[in-house]
Amino acid sequence: MLRLTDFIIDCPDTMKLAAFYSEVTGRPVKEGSHENWAGIQFGEIELAFIRVEDYRAPQWPDSEHPKQFHLDFEVDDVEAEQGRILALGATLQQDFIGPDGYGWRVYTDPIGHPFCLCHNKGVVWTDQGPIWPK
Repeated sequence: MLRLTDFIIDCPDTMKLAAFYSEVTGRPVKEGSHENWAGIQFGEIELAFIRVEDYRAPQWPDSEHPKQFHLDFEVDDVEAEQGRILALGATLQQDFIGPDGYGWRVYTDPIGHPFCLCHNKGVVWTDQGPIWPK
């Protein structure tokens, strides 16, 4: 049986980026995190940050410096979450929210990694996670 256990992001400062995503997600930085490896636990999966010498940030959407990953966060209220993440240091890059209020917005974190806040029509949240419309 194969299970995804970690999603690892290269960065120049593990604790700083872990603190950013800790605030974004409302989950704590994992005990034992340090300057070379930091993590945030999501059930069985850890969002991890590893320090890389001579880090070069992606320049979304420029393919010469391609994104090294992409995270989507499903939210109930894009506007409220946008205000919160911008205050934490994110930068809005592009808006794909339609007139009906559904879609996504692309942001970059404080060191240039792109991620999205998404609001998808028909998604219902339960204690076990999202249920997507058929």
